[in-house]
Formats: sequence, structure tokens, C-alpha cells
Amino acid sequence: MKTKIAAVTAAIATALGLAVAAGPAQASTGGTPDGETHAGVAMILYYADGGRYRCSAALVSPTVLLTAAHCTDGTDGKTFVTFDSVVAEEPPSGLPAAADPKAGFTEADLAGEIAGTAVTHPDYSGFQDLDSWNDVGVVVLDAPVSGLPVYGIAGLGTLDEIAPGDIPSTIVTAVGYGTEVRKPASGPQKPTPMSYPLIRRYVDMPLQRVMPQVFQTIGNEHDTRGTGGTCFGDSGGPVFLGHEIVGVTSYGLTSNCRYIDGYQRVDIPTVQDWLADEGVPTP
Repeated sequence: MKTKIAAVTAAIATALGLAVAAGPAQASTGGTPDGETHAGVAMILYYADGGRYRCSAALVSPTVLLTAAHCTDGTDGKTFVTFDSVVAEEPPSGLPAAADPKAGFTEADLAGEIAGTAVTHPDYSGFQDLDSWNDVGVVVLDAPVSGLPVYGIAGLGTLDEIAPGDIPSTIVTAVGYGTEVRKPASGPQKPTPMSYPLIRRYVDMPLQRVMPQVFQTIGNEHDTRGTGGTCFGDSGGPVFLGHEIVGVTSYGLTSNCRYIDGYQRVDIPTVQDWLADEGVPTP
């Protein structure tokens, strides 16, 4: 798996084909199968350094998907996009593969599919500086999509308006194609991130902390305020407060996705100014 880890276990995209993704990246720990509840949330698939990875993303204009910078930085070739709620219940995934992994997806590889070009925030710190995290990217689609919901970005400072005493009772919703954490049917009984099924899920999580660039949530089965957390493959997926996106899944603090998770804020000037430059409607 591609590694871009600094002081935290970063939520990097899952390398498809591994039985269990090793390393950083945030799938739902618990949560609810999404069906068509968030039909504008996609799974994206791309190559980097010869490896194939997946992340999640949200449609924020007919031609732009919002995701994390670590899901766009260093991408080779095109990015494949699917809005299917159920990608695969069990292996094989049926997902496309590049003829040349080192070159990544070409237009020929993705003929007839939804595809786009990855763009990364110019000040993305690569998980090196929490004060200038900027873990946000976009995928600019080759052609506009229609018939799917387009999500709005929350206004500047939306999370700052929450009174400190109200933060623990504020619930946000994350959506993505992350791996489910559950006890295996046989063998060790410790809950483990599972590669299948590849489906879209959503989880409700209480806020734990709001910082200038990122916010954190508590996502595990022991906290009854929510329904789970994020894990491998949820990287880049949207986090909603109400009906607006306040962040994208960025990192986790444990390898089994069962405690505190971190998210890049999108309600801050450095993100919204860049998104506006990329043609994304902002408040």
C-alpha cells in the first residue's frame, strides 16, 4: 500500500487486492448500507507508483468530485469513477485494470466509463504540518454527469459557530466505500477491516474536537451517540453537517479503525478559495 504517513496513521486509499489493507486510510466501522441515500457519492480508483488504490468522493458540481489530496497526489493517468452503491459483494471486484500499471489508466482502459483527472491542493502538506494540512483534492470529470445529486459546501466557519459545550453532542455523517470492521466468520475473533463487500455506507459520529484545519470524531461501537466510524477506503469521502459538506475523510489514529478519526475541513478560506479556482461553487 502506498504510504504517506507522518505523525498520525493517515487515511490513505486501500490497495485493491489485499486481503486486509495495511496502513493508513479511512471504511465504515459499523454504519448503514447506503443504497441510494447519497447517490452523488462515488468510489474512485486510480494508480500511483504501479499500485492500484481506491478512495471515496462527492459530486460538488456536474463535472467535479471533491476528495482528499492523498487520493489525488501522485496519480498516474486517469481516475476511474463509479456511483454504483454496490460495487462487489465478494471477490472478484470486476473493477477495471490498467494495461500498464506504471502509466495508470488511459482513455482506452476506461472507454465507456466515467473518468476524470486528479488535481491536488497546491499547499497540501503531505501529512507533515497540521497547521497547513490542506488534505483536499478534486477529480475533474471528462464529461458532466446528470441525474445525480450535487452537494453544497458549508459556509465559511460553519464548525467554528458550534459552541465548545455543544461539540460532543453534534453529530456529523460520513459517507464512503470503506472497508467494514467486523469479527471474521472463522479464525481470530478480533474485529478486523474486511476487504468485502465493496459497498457505499454512511455512519453518524459525534464530534470530538474542532481545530483550525481539521476536526476529529469518535467512531466506535462503544459510543452510543453514533453508529460507527470511518476506515480504509473512506478516504476523501464527504462528511455532512446537515445537508452540507464540512469535511473530507483524512486520517485515523488506530490501525483497526476503532477510535478517533480525523477530517480535513472544507469550511475554511484556504480550501474554499482553491475550490472556487477549480470551478466548485462555494458559499
